[in-house]
Amino acid sequence: MEHKHKYDKDGKQICCTQTEKVYVKAGAKELLKDHSENDGHNHAHTKDDGHNHAHSDDDGHDHSNVEGGPFKMFLPSIISLVMLLLAIAFDNWIKLPWFSGAVRFVWYLVAYLIVGFPVIKDAFKSITKGEVFSEFLLMSIATVGAFIIKEYPEGVAVMLFYAVGEVFQTLAVSRAQRNIKSLLDQRPDEVTILVDGKPKTVKAEEAGIGDIIQLKPGEKLGLDGELLTDGASFNTAALTGESKPDTKSKGETVLAGMINLNVAAQVKVTAAYTESKLSRILELVQNATAQKAPTELFIRRFAKVYTPIVVFLAIGICLLPYFFVDNYDFNSWLYRALVFLVISCPCALVISIPLGYFGGIGAASRNGILFKGSNFLDVMASIQNVVMDKTGTMTEGVFKVQETVFKPEFDKDEILRMVNAVESQSSHPVATAIHEFVGEVDSSIKLESTEEIAGHGLKAVINGKELLAGNFKLMDKFSISYDVDPASIVYTTIAVSYDKKYVGYITIADSIKEDSQLTIDLLHKLNIKATMLSGDKGSVVKFVADKLGIDNAYGDLLPEDKVNKVKEIKAQYGTVAFVGDGVNDAPVVALSDAGIAMGGLGSDATIETADVVIQDDKPSKIPMAINIGKQTKKIVWQNITLAFVVKGIVLILGAGGLATMWEAVFADVGVSLIAILNAVRIQKMKF
Repeated sequence: MEHKHKYDKDGKQICCTQTEKVYVKAGAKELLKDHSENDGHNHAHTKDDGHNHAHSDDDGHDHSNVEGGPFKMFLPSIISLVMLLLAIAFDNWIKLPWFSGAVRFVWYLVAYLIVGFPVIKDAFKSITKGEVFSEFLLMSIATVGAFIIKEYPEGVAVMLFYAVGEVFQTLAVSRAQRNIKSLLDQRPDEVTILVDGKPKTVKAEEAGIGDIIQLKPGEKLGLDGELLTDGASFNTAALTGESKPDTKSKGETVLAGMINLNVAAQVKVTAAYTESKLSRILELVQNATAQKAPTELFIRRFAKVYTPIVVFLAIGICLLPYFFVDNYDFNSWLYRALVFLVISCPCALVISIPLGYFGGIGAASRNGILFKGSNFLDVMASIQNVVMDKTGTMTEGVFKVQETVFKPEFDKDEILRMVNAVESQSSHPVATAIHEFVGEVDSSIKLESTEEIAGHGLKAVINGKELLAGNFKLMDKFSISYDVDPASIVYTTIAVSYDKKYVGYITIADSIKEDSQLTIDLLHKLNIKATMLSGDKGSVVKFVADKLGIDNAYGDLLPEDKVNKVKEIKAQYGTVAFVGDGVNDAPVVALSDAGIAMGGLGSDATIETADVVIQDDKPSKIPMAINIGKQTKKIVWQNITLAFVVKGIVLILGAGGLATMWEAVFADVGVSLIAILNAVRIQKMKF
């Protein structure tokens, strides 16, 4: 099949390059997925696509190890190095009569071709496919030119160190790929299901919804499901980065990747293998690498312009002095031009920068934070304000009914049963609290109609009469008069009316998460302002904000009020990250610079709408995500500065005849290796 080039949105070719070659060799081709960098589309796939997107669709094999292992990759370089060292020794210290003339030339040529032939071949392929000014061509011209002017040792050394650098690049990319996949691809290949009461081992993808999985202590769950056993403890580190055991009770959801710690358990499968939460998370991280950061896009475009300019400058360095310099020596000026070419190779930039972002994504994933793209690492690094929801973000989101205050003329139990029936139509934590307080829904209560009124509550018709359950703004909206001051009630309040008459209210309390205080302290240490926006009543929001030391807090807000507040904050203070559930607050998430979702384990919609997903609901991961973004950006700019400064100095020295090929090798391969080592450093950092 005829090869077709791929181009980015600026018309620049993005295939058949040094970067692509390194990534293919590293088994990380899917990290170069052909997406438009700024397309902004959703990477989630439909539920019936029928395959796992954890790998590129055509790879067909495991890339967890570089093919042949590191030794096989380094072997040509080792042979070439031995031959080069022997040749240098024969030239300078061990004088052998036969090592001269054609023999000496052939010896150096063989040492050169062992590492140089693949590069020359790639240069030729790139030219035939329209990519003329590639790294391969720069190295080929420089080293072949060195042979032409009989600088054999330097020609071999340049290509040798270039080949070594390429191997290190490949290994570093492979490691980044391995880290990303090993963090998340935790699904066992097989599961044990019960068939007619007897255990049977089947492939995980063959298990169907409704099957019962038998899970022994120490075994890893292969699919999402519902726990049928009375209770069991699980290690959830694969999903949340949290090694602390999580105890689940009968009926609770357990997820693929969790490890059973104590008792034999049975789990009823509730989602297909490819639709497990872990599969979706893995796909999210794989797709994240396709969303490029602005810095990365700039360097990619810069290299495309920079390389041909340097080639023409090198030609000028070689030929133009003929018209201006007395005693012009072609070989001397050609040597300067070749040094200039070697120095100009942009490898340090085009490899180490994406590697730095992959490292940041991997480090975040290891800590239970999922970035939807490397561009959001840059966004989080520049965040100046964190705006957060209250319920489920800074508080547990687990409400409990505190008291019921109803007027004596109403039957309290009957009203509670009706409210319970209406609230059963909602998934809000308040509805759950009422359900737990009242008990099972009374099936004799027939809801003739129900309607959720955003920011207010629920409206229903029961027995031909209107029942309202929500905040006091709902009472005002329907002109229901009441004889209490809502501001005097500290807790979250559900006001109730029936048949156009005020009945009373139910108070519900939520508890603050244990690491919420730490979160605010860390944000303040980073000089980031914290603001709380909530639809909950103002007194409750103020109580939580005062206790945590949140800078600003606003309650009694409708969705459109939140949007207006975020607009005000952006206009006054700059970049904003909004933390919420990613669904009910969709308009605010869309308006903010970065939308952060709490509860990634609880809502598929959250994973699909947010820019950053915190998997274990811990608000302390918010400042951690910001810190990871800052450290990633810091490392990337360290590499950019290092490459430009060193290359700039040596380019000037080379053009002036003051730098040799050895300095050029350091400016190219040496800087590349330093930048790569610096880029992988983030994968070892503690946050």
